[in-house]
Amino acid sequence: MKTFGFAGWSGSGKTTLIEKLLPLFRERGLRVSLIKHAHHTFDVDHPGKDSYRHRQAGAAEVLVTSSRRWVLMHELHGAHEPTFEEQVRHLSPCDLLIVEGFKHAPIPKLEVWRAVTGEALLHPNDPHVVAVASDGKVDTPLPLLDLNDPPAIARFILRHQGLA
Repeated sequence: MKTFGFAGWSGSGKTTLIEKLLPLFRERGLRVSLIKHAHHTFDVDHPGKDSYRHRQAGAAEVLVTSSRRWVLMHELHGAHEPTFEEQVRHLSPCDLLIVEGFKHAPIPKLEVWRAVTGEALLHPNDPHVVAVASDGKVDTPLPLLDLNDPPAIARFILRHQGLA
């Protein structure tokens, strides 16, 4: 399984770019999975649903399944958040694992940067960033990709990962 990350500040366009890249990877016949790290409390469940009520009652894990999808929710109940490597082990095998977040994971990453965020570039302090995607001019020694050209970005990632 090849792993490739996307790093950037909130509002830089990471999610939008990934959303445009996924169909391009699938068109090439690749099985692609995604892991996203949230920096805040989140829930995929809703109050009132049976699964929510079971978790609230104390279940450590709740697996909800149907003919279209399944989801496993695991409550930490105060335990430490698992590491990136531990989280990846929960995923089924795939050709390409896309990672959004996990800024400090030692994996090759594309920095998505837009001046409008008002934030500094990440890559001068992250040796795992292999290229920058932006909608403007960026002074960088790394390959600079046009954020508005998802097919070119997809080709770069596939070549970099040896999938082209």
